[in-house]
Amino acid sequence: MPGIRAKAAEYRIAKANEKPMNRSQSGTKVLTKPATTQRVIAGLEMSFAATLEDWAEGMDYCAIAVPARTTAALGTKGPVLMMAQVNKSRPFKVSLFPVGGGQHYIRIKAAVRKETKTQSGDRIKVRFTVLDRAAVTIPKDFEKALRADDVLDAFKALPPGRQNFTIRQIDAAKKPDARGRRIARAVEALCS
Repeated sequence: MPGIRAKAAEYRIAKANEKPMNRSQSGTKVLTKPATTQRVIAGLEMSFAATLEDWAEGMDYCAIAVPARTTAALGTKGPVLMMAQVNKSRPFKVSLFPVGGGQHYIRIKAAVRKETKTQSGDRIKVRFTVLDRAAVTIPKDFEKALRADDVLDAFKALPPGRQNFTIRQIDAAKKPDARGRRIARAVEALCS
């Protein structure tokens, strides 16, 4: 996986060249970090294998630990929006979520586990592409509803992460009537 190795090497070089403390002209100590260690690169493609874990006892909630070298290559300790694929599943949008100590996990939904016939304890292969969190594509039916209630600008004023979360919730509906209800709830929330 030359992509992961290249990004990890870039990260290690940036960390090695990092000067944690500099003195400003007034003599005050200032913490500085190179921008490359803080920016996630949209379009970056990575893959790794991991074991599917039960995340919450008594609940149908599974996740996988993201290897440290993958997290290091991403260059962030925060959430990372991505388009993922488990084994040979259909691609799905999900976020890497931070759990502290510079570690991330990825939640693997029941529908994906069912499609791939996997369960807790199984080894799975994950492929993903980092998405630009600021890029938001509003589905046509949702945009039409936003325009009808004159709240499109209010929706666009939300942070991109919140916009993408709302759209993911709408897109996750399995039936058209459920999708319609989710759109109506999202519009209603903006109206109040």
